[in-house]
Amino acid sequence: MADMQAPDKQAPDRPRLDTTRLQKMAQAYWESAALMAAVELEVFTAIAHGHDTIPLAAKAVGISARNAERLLTALTAMTLLTRDGERFTNAPDVQRFLVKDGERYAGPWILFTKPRWTAYGELAQRLRSPTENRLGAYESFTVDDARRYHAATYSIGMGAARLFSRSVDMTGRKLLLDLGGGSGAYSIVATTTYPGLKAIVLDLPPVTVVANEYIAANGAADRVATLPGDFTRTSFPQGVDVVVMASNLPQYEPDLIRLVVGKAFAALVPGGEMHLVGETLHDDRRGPLSAALWGLNEAVYGSTGQAHTESEVKGYLEGAGFRDVVIHPFVPGVLSRVAGRKPA
Repeated sequence: MADMQAPDKQAPDRPRLDTTRLQKMAQAYWESAALMAAVELEVFTAIAHGHDTIPLAAKAVGISARNAERLLTALTAMTLLTRDGERFTNAPDVQRFLVKDGERYAGPWILFTKPRWTAYGELAQRLRSPTENRLGAYESFTVDDARRYHAATYSIGMGAARLFSRSVDMTGRKLLLDLGGGSGAYSIVATTTYPGLKAIVLDLPPVTVVANEYIAANGAADRVATLPGDFTRTSFPQGVDVVVMASNLPQYEPDLIRLVVGKAFAALVPGGEMHLVGETLHDDRRGPLSAALWGLNEAVYGSTGQAHTESEVKGYLEGAGFRDVVIHPFVPGVLSRVAGRKPA
């Protein structure tokens, strides 16, 4: 008689495999949708103002009590709300950043990627597309696009700018070149923090129109100028003390980053410094997830950009001639700051 083969059994010391983790990922967009809907409906603002039961919240935001129960239950399960009996309270980070009349309101930033929703539903098709261009979504950027973009990113950008000016001592520096500076947040904060420092924001022409609006609104027009152009092609001003390129690293392929870093090196005075702030991968390319996803995002718009590792970015600076290149944590798990100095 042939030997009977025993059925496969899961090793007792191993967890049983199921699809729970995969399902959670596949349905993650449900959570995104619930959060974005709550921001659009101003649910968190209503709760902060005392409309903290299902009937009161429903009336305040203009939805049925049934739908309010559905949404608030989901938000509670997502830990965005806490519940005590019939009353709801915003989680601490929600209270700080998602109450519309709060000083640190970041609702537009939460909604920033919503216009990409349909495009991400077509990700498989877009990954198959052979068409690529250098600037991706920014190839046809308009002034209206720039206004919408920076309405969403300005408050977050100002927070990052304050962190940068706390992290980098620019005492005695005279001229900062802010590459792809967007709203001018880094330049506005740096020139406010360090007396005598002036700055130039180099960005696409539609973006500099909007940057000038933010610069004027912050009373910084006497300290911060704009230079319309494409920093991969436009000549850099000379006599620069500090160059910063922030939060646009995955938008560019390695050769373009090398080109820009080389141009920055040439523009800097001896002893000047460059700071490249961006979403970077660990050297083993296993994460963090945020940097990996920003790299994937470039495929959605057909850009040639990609995620870079910290060591790759360090190599871009060293290859251009920078010395004392150091990788600094900036926003842990999200952004690194890679800095180097031009030899004196």
